Amino acid sequence: MLSAVALLVAAAIAVSTRLSLQTGFEALLPEARPSVQELRRVAERTGGGSTLFVVLEGDDTTALRRSGDALVPALGALGAPWVAQAEDGVHDIVRYLSPRAGLFLPLSELTALRDDVEARFAWEVGQRAGTNLEVGPEDEPPPLDVTALKKRLGAGRLDEQRYPDGYYQSRDGKALVVVIRSGVLATDFTTGEEALRRVGEVVARTVSGEPSVRWGITGDLPLGVAEYRALHRDLTDVGVVGVALILSVVFLYFLRLRAVVAMTLTIGVGVALTFGLTELVLGHLNLATGFLFTIVAGNGINFAILFMARYLEERRRGEPLAQAVDVARRETWRPTLTAALAAAASYGSLVFTAFRGFREFGIIGAAGMGICWLATYLTLPPLLVVMERAAPLDAARGGLLGRFQRATRDGLPFGAPFAALVARAPRPVAAVGVLLGLAGGGLALRYARTDPMEYDLRAVQSDPRALAEEQRLIGLAKEITGYVGLDGMAILVDRVEQVGPLRAALEARRAAAPAGAKPFQATHALQDFVPEDQAAKIAVLRELAARLSRARRLGVVGDDTWARLAPFLPPADLRPFGLDDLPAALARGFTERDGTRGRMLYISPTEGERVSDARYLFRWADAFRRTELVDGSVVLGSGRAVIYADMWSAVLDDVPPAVGASFLATLLLVTVAFRGRRAAIAVALALILGASWTVGLLALAHARLNFLNFIALPITIGIGVDYAVNVVDRDLHTRDPLRVLRSTGGAVVLCSLTTLLGYLALVRSTNFAVRSLGVAAVIGEVACLLAAVLVLPAALLWWRSRRPAAWVAEVAEVTARGAG
Repeated sequence: MLSAVALLVAAAIAVSTRLSLQTGFEALLPEARPSVQELRRVAERTGGGSTLFVVLEGDDTTALRRSGDALVPALGALGAPWVAQAEDGVHDIVRYLSPRAGLFLPLSELTALRDDVEARFAWEVGQRAGTNLEVGPEDEPPPLDVTALKKRLGAGRLDEQRYPDGYYQSRDGKALVVVIRSGVLATDFTTGEEALRRVGEVVARTVSGEPSVRWGITGDLPLGVAEYRALHRDLTDVGVVGVALILSVVFLYFLRLRAVVAMTLTIGVGVALTFGLTELVLGHLNLATGFLFTIVAGNGINFAILFMARYLEERRRGEPLAQAVDVARRETWRPTLTAALAAAASYGSLVFTAFRGFREFGIIGAAGMGICWLATYLTLPPLLVVMERAAPLDAARGGLLGRFQRATRDGLPFGAPFAALVARAPRPVAAVGVLLGLAGGGLALRYARTDPMEYDLRAVQSDPRALAEEQRLIGLAKEITGYVGLDGMAILVDRVEQVGPLRAALEARRAAAPAGAKPFQATHALQDFVPEDQAAKIAVLRELAARLSRARRLGVVGDDTWARLAPFLPPADLRPFGLDDLPAALARGFTERDGTRGRMLYISPTEGERVSDARYLFRWADAFRRTELVDGSVVLGSGRAVIYADMWSAVLDDVPPAVGASFLATLLLVTVAFRGRRAAIAVALALILGASWTVGLLALAHARLNFLNFIALPITIGIGVDYAVNVVDRDLHTRDPLRVLRSTGGAVVLCSLTTLLGYLALVRSTNFAVRSLGVAAVIGEVACLLAAVLVLPAALLWWRSRRPAAWVAEVAEVTARGAG
């Protein structure tokens, strides 16, 4: 049996190593969701790479520019796919737009400028010819001031303050950014790490000659890789800590090394098979399921704990190995199977939700509970037999080890404190428990009415301190470059002709919104850089250039003024241009993978609004999620705003039915397991009490519910019933709640502790949503445990104390039957 299990586990481990980790929020939504499909479509047509920012910092502005200029060709030499293009400023854009700046002015303004220049030129000629005798000072046209001329020619569109001398440099000159477009996808973490290594080596080598320059790398690819690394470290850290805590408390209870080894191997089998099956069925983990390792281990080990506790109890009574194993099997299979099915049902209630994060969590959790139960009854008995053959449990040992084994023969009495409290005051314990349950129910109703949802995205993301430097650098790079792709949402239309009507429809929505609730700030398209009426404007510009040229020859315009104006005057060969004529540096953010330009529209967030505020994201998403154009065609939008809004919509739609399904399925299983007897009612009442306490405690803690900790509600029902089931089932054999607490009660407490510690390990996560799941689940565990080992036994004891004669006879009968 063990050999067969070992071969199966080896295969499962080999398969599970292929599991991938999906870190995007879109992985939590069903593939059929329109927002997810649109996101995939846009990614396929535009996702030809990623963006990196090399941020150079220092007090020497000249050194920063030297370093940036040196980095551009050095990085370009890396070639595809690592670096498709590198630039440290908008120099190419400036060179292209400067002589065309006037084309972006309205024709009326351009004509007025030409007329003003004509008037000044005529006045200057009149002054020199002496023909202005009847012209007064008040009739003198404005002088040809270079600053005013540049501004009126549209040079301000190039934003020289934002891009001093065309560089991506801060206004104080202490930071400069080199922008890299890489062919490596932002989601390709393995190749991304190699790209970062190569880029980092080039930057370090190139900048080494400038000791005053500090540097760092950020962008969507570095941030994605950094978050992926952090999540992997998180998973490992949480998993190791969780398993260590679970095994430590197991050892403290049994004080037997063989118990720890046997249960470690048993739960190892269950976890390995669970995640091997996960790879075959799903092929990946996501933000919701990535931390299930410790949860499955903490829940799944409970079956082995109850089996081991019953087995050791028989062995301590002097029963032989075969008899002890048989008794443990016969007396634990039904309550543990009931608990496993109840837990699987609670997880399974999530399988039928539309929210993919819940559904996959439910699939893995439900399968894990069933597999861990099977692993217990297939693996643990033969393991115990093999261990007994190697080192008999009842073998006499001398010395310090022997004295220790004899002193700790019964392990630590985890259930004794609860038994003492129940024996001392059963009525107050039961009464207080019920009153607290009623109070919890009242708090739960108020909690639901006050909208306990979490709307701050920062509370469901990773701790910013874990990526503090990367976040600082990307904020600086965004401010310097004005890169709209970092915060803006992109819409991709099917035809270039749709961009205009789409903008008009979106701008109409923005204009109709109340003054303090504008859904977005502005729209940005490549068409912004292709002015209208170019032919007419070019004719006016040529007249203007000709007049200024004559003014220079006459000395009206000095050489210095001319040198500053010349870049903004049209060359002789200036012709109207279109989208395809724009330089690549300008069109890159609006260019699709196949080279098509002009079908993308970016929507920037409203100034003053936080993109981490879900309420604003909902308003923003609704503004561009679906737009019907005047020709009847429909344009869909997606991106972070729509994805997050859809996440909340799915959570709010799915959680109430999931909680109800989990509760009903659990009650049905309990009813079937106890054949509809009063014992089923006792278990159900204990479960309701624990659930009431759980929600009441969440309300008192002002806990905010998010897309992940919501899962704690249905799974607490299925897992929490485990403790009441085992207490009541054992009570059916003994009819003595105090004896149950002193024996099986300790194992029940241990089961809860292993589950609780598995959840508690999640609190170490750097992700706030994962932490919140751990906290909510721990609260549920504590509540359900106390209901099962305090209030339930106290109520049974109190109830039976009202008819002591019948109870004494019942206990005597059960005792005699057990002795026989």
